Amino acid sequence: MRRIMVANPKGGSGKSTLAVHLASWFARNDELVYLGDLDRQQSTARWLAGRPRSLAPIRHWDIAGDEFDAPPKDCTVAILDTPAGLHGKRLKLALSAMDRIVVPVSPSRFDMLASRDFFEELAETKAVRKDRVDIAIVGMRVDPRTNASRLLVEYLQQFDLPLIACIRQSQRYVQAVETGVTLFDGNRIDPVDQLHWRPLLDWLVRRR
Repeated sequence: MRRIMVANPKGGSGKSTLAVHLASWFARNDELVYLGDLDRQQSTARWLAGRPRSLAPIRHWDIAGDEFDAPPKDCTVAILDTPAGLHGKRLKLALSAMDRIVVPVSPSRFDMLASRDFFEELAETKAVRKDRVDIAIVGMRVDPRTNASRLLVEYLQQFDLPLIACIRQSQRYVQAVETGVTLFDGNRIDPVDQLHWRPLLDWLVRRR
């Protein structure tokens, strides 16, 4: 089973957009996907409730409070969306059940500064220190060919963290998610977007 957590301490970083797109991509590739949400707002759970039944199925991973159950045994890919401000005991508990963590970061000074404490806390957790969890950074709302992407790479070097992929800004993400779908459903994915997502998807399916 692949167990993937999407996390960032800052709200509006693109966590839910990233989580539902990953769930959709794995579901389209015949995986039995469960999508969970630690956020009280349950954004991804509401998105899932509005997902057309004609699309590749994604199941709801029911998580209640801080003590959440493991994904069902028939699950092959579990994806966990998380709230802003995740830290301390809740972060450690979530990490103990994961093997990959994807951190979406925008290339703004405020976003990068907000991520500093989170990266330092991640490095100190037992799951990361014992190499039980792999970490990758995804640049959100940034074109990989721009100066902003280069600045983000330089910033991440101090934490020895890889910038796996950059997802460009597009209203197509907003429009798709509002209707319970993603760019991976049907024939919505643009070849350029596919190219941008590919490094992250390859990293997630790679054996540890």
